Amino acid sequence: RRWGGTERLCALLHHRGGLCSAALHSSPCGIPGSWFCPAGSLAFLGLYLVFGYGASLVCNLIGFAYPAYVSIKAIESSNKEDDTTWLTYWVVYGVFSIAEFFSDIFLYWFPFYYAGKCLFLVWCMAPVSWNGSQVLYHNVIRPCFLKHHRAVDSVLGDLSTKVLDAASAITREAPGAAVKLAQEAKSK
Repeated sequence: RRWGGTERLCALLHHRGGLCSAALHSSPCGIPGSWFCPAGSLAFLGLYLVFGYGASLVCNLIGFAYPAYVSIKAIESSNKEDDTTWLTYWVVYGVFSIAEFFSDIFLYWFPFYYAGKCLFLVWCMAPVSWNGSQVLYHNVIRPCFLKHHRAVDSVLGDLSTKVLDAASAITREAPGAAVKLAQEAKSK
């Protein structure tokens, strides 16, 4: 059941000559009225990404909110193909975010940077076989990974061994150091 404010708003928008009545009918140039709201929204978003304050936030929401939602749905589904699709997107998104971090000083000066970034992210998540995630992963990221993954695994293995050794040494020496500090504090 609608509350009174919603009914009044709907009546205002849909009465003859109201905002929605003009948008729901064909225009004199033959464009269906149902195209006005999506086209207007896209035009507003495009202009906002070029001139608006907070364009970075809007662009990051576009690149994160929808993919996060469908990734959760993919995890909950029994289909493995959608998991692979969205894991590929997140790998490309991660590589892009790292590259963007190091190049942001130069890129943010370009006037259409956020509009271009949003188009790139939409291309990466597009539901087509030639979307950006698939193209970049198979042509750039995967070959680089296959070429260097053994060396990276070796470095990570050595690093994790050193971290575990350091943590073990700290846990062995920490009680003795704490007792020594307590004795020094007590003697002062």
